[in-house]
Amino acid sequence: MKKSTNYLIHATSIFQALALGFILTLVSSVQSSADSEKALLEMDPANFTKPTVVDNEWMPLKPGTQYVYEGHTIEDGKKTPHRVVYTVTDLTKVINGVTVVVVWDRDFEDDELIETELTFFAQDNDGNVWHFGQHREVYDEIEFVGGRTWIVGNPEGSKAGIMMKANPTVGGASYSQGYAPAPFNWTDRARLLKMGQKIKTSFRTFDDVLVTEEFNEEEPGAFQLKYYARGVGNVAIGWKGEDENKETLELVEVKKLNPKELKEAANEALKLEKRAYIYGTTKPAKR
Repeated sequence: MKKSTNYLIHATSIFQALALGFILTLVSSVQSSADSEKALLEMDPANFTKPTVVDNEWMPLKPGTQYVYEGHTIEDGKKTPHRVVYTVTDLTKVINGVTVVVVWDRDFEDDELIETELTFFAQDNDGNVWHFGQHREVYDEIEFVGGRTWIVGNPEGSKAGIMMKANPTVGGASYSQGYAPAPFNWTDRARLLKMGQKIKTSFRTFDDVLVTEEFNEEEPGAFQLKYYARGVGNVAIGWKGEDENKETLELVEVKKLNPKELKEAANEALKLEKRAYIYGTTKPAKR
């Protein structure tokens, strides 16, 4: 009996050890998954040989291209017409050792300018489109209210993120679209939801559409959906979850600016840059 009892005790100990090992492995797996959902990306300037040639099929950025979107948002429970004019300028700027493309966009509500922004992108040698920061200005009935800027390398701790992968695939952990610590609190992330979708806008019908969802720490439970078409880029925006603004937009026009219009757009973008106080650590953008 004594020998049998020892065997039972030994067997029980093995079972408990295996169970504990399984639990620890499960906890480690969950922790690893949670960590991957907060992981930031490291950008290598050496991997950007032709950074301003942004020809990613899902997010091409050709200077002189202007995208116009129309839709609505919900403000104080009321549906408000919303319009966005997104212009790829011929300006470039060096940020953290990488030459980036400067994109200028304007947001209108009820035909009144409420926000204008410069955003900085570059494509690496693998075809990923990176986001290097932005300068945003907010308006109230056309009057300038204030601005905020973050760019990679300044403030301390800010990092570049990927706006569109070269070879997006469904599944896997989310990825950072850029990061800036307080007081900027820019923590946007994205994951690929679907591919091969079909969507109809007033501009045209798109097949083989890619759908991503974007989210951040400041708005838990709120998700912005973005729809991308090959060779065009972003063609629609939607929402899900606890998004207060419930913004919806669709592409209504793609325009090729003539040289005069492109110069005017660049000049307006440069006016914004001059007001960006944090740019003291970078050289001015140029055509």
